[in-house]
Amino acid sequence: MIILDFSTTLMTKHIFFDLDHTIWDFDRNAQETLLELYEVHQLKALGLHSAKEFIERYTENNHRLWAKYHLGEISKETLRDERFRKTFLEMGVKPDLVPSQFEEDYVNMSPTKTNLFEGAVEVLGYLQQKYTLHIISNGFKETTLTKMRVSKLNPYFANVIISEDVGVNKPNPTIFQYALDKAGADKGESIMIGDSLEADIRGAQDFGITAIFFNPLNIPQPAEVKWQINHLNELLNHF
Repeated sequence: MIILDFSTTLMTKHIFFDLDHTIWDFDRNAQETLLELYEVHQLKALGLHSAKEFIERYTENNHRLWAKYHLGEISKETLRDERFRKTFLEMGVKPDLVPSQFEEDYVNMSPTKTNLFEGAVEVLGYLQQKYTLHIISNGFKETTLTKMRVSKLNPYFANVIISEDVGVNKPNPTIFQYALDKAGADKGESIMIGDSLEADIRGAQDFGITAIFFNPLNIPQPAEVKWQINHLNELLNHF
């Protein structure tokens, strides 16, 4: 159930978007990259006979590590060191045979992919005419900037706030305050849109900003979520 107070949209001047999993289709872009790297690094010869199983196992590990990174429980270096190594080891690759260049190749290749969620360009173009748009991302700085540039997203956004520049990740209230200060915005005239319940939704709501949960997988809606969408095009009906 969506509980809307349309006076909120009437007061809105600034909309803050998450990037990965909200506008930039992280999982689709990762899958394309990993399928290519599966061949480049000849993973079948290492005993990984199913690219699909490898991608699924990596995705589970990556999501789990990113959740810890959001909360400041692990560092960027730990995340990058562990996500592929852990996957290879769990799938039976001997430690001395784990491809040492795999992480670096992934980090270089993945941000150059340009798959966006359906409707992203149309919705951003529409919203840009009525509101000032911003990005707040927990993504790594160098990859976030590449994604924005290659996917031609920069013209839509007045500011790109990256957690590495701020020194804390969402859901820490400091990054939301930093974003408001950078935008010259107040809480009451701002909305946060993102896919992460912890980082984007609870983080924004606890800080006092209205949040819209982007839920393309249609997971059960938590009680604290007052406003959710399953498709970006739904925003056209609300703003």
